[in-house]
Amino acid sequence: MAGFEDIVKKAFYMGVGFADYAQEKAGTALTEITAQAQQLADEMIARGEMNVEEARKFVDEMVQQAQQDIFEDSSNGSESKEPRIIEIVTEEESETVDASAQDGSPNVDELRDQVQSLKEELQQLRKDSP
Repeated sequence: MAGFEDIVKKAFYMGVGFADYAQEKAGTALTEITAQAQQLADEMIARGEMNVEEARKFVDEMVQQAQQDIFEDSSNGSESKEPRIIEIVTEEESETVDASAQDGSPNVDELRDQVQSLKEELQQLRKDSP
């Protein structure tokens, strides 16, 4: 049983370590964003594009937005930030796609016709330009 207790302790300490590391990274990111927002505001004040009060509001809004983004990222950890998968359908497969796409969206043939007409229009514009 001593081995099981050691595993549980290690898992607990690892979880605490991850939480501490995440908090440190979030704090570092927030500090960097605050510094960058303040630097940008200072530059805009120097150029006369913004007064001191507007700059203060700008920095506060940026920090608040960053805090919300950090909170949303930590609460939405289960969602994947990976890109969407786009599937390229061959002409043989397009028949099954046409049959399954009955939600009012244009079918593959219509889209191909639109692309072809746009290509022709682009070629015509290139010929007409000097």
